[in-house]
Amino acid sequence: MSSPHDFDFLHGAWEVAHRRRTDFLDPDSGWVEFASTSRCFPLFDGAANLDEIDLPHLGAKGLTLRLFDPERAQWSLNWSSSRTGTLFPPVFGRFEGDRGEFYGDDTYDGKDVRVRFVWSGVSPAAARWEQAFSVDGGESWLTNWTMDFSRPS
Repeated sequence: MSSPHDFDFLHGAWEVAHRRRTDFLDPDSGWVEFASTSRCFPLFDGAANLDEIDLPHLGAKGLTLRLFDPERAQWSLNWSSSRTGTLFPPVFGRFEGDRGEFYGDDTYDGKDVRVRFVWSGVSPAAARWEQAFSVDGGESWLTNWTMDFSRPS
């Protein structure tokens, strides 16, 4: 059962290793790897948090606001890029054990996509995030971005 403290592991500073497809919808596209840094701050006694990720390779910064809805026992994850200055449509979901799955609807390159974020391998020292898109309503998924988080040395 999800709780307001599911994302407590994420608080603080991180080094992030990215692996990102050159085309989010093309399974034959290549991958680009790059590094970044991130910092996450707790809010609402843990029931919310805010992180900023510095993505020099992309010439941008990103921000995620995570909010826990106690009535539904689920999280909303709300992403914004410094390139747009607007919030993307949120993804919603929860943790079961040390794995969190979050789903939402968006558009990419003019196409409607189902979006899935997965948090796994979470601990105070490491975590993994994956983004996948589906163009067939969730029947099949194409992972297009992974981030492996580790604490700065």
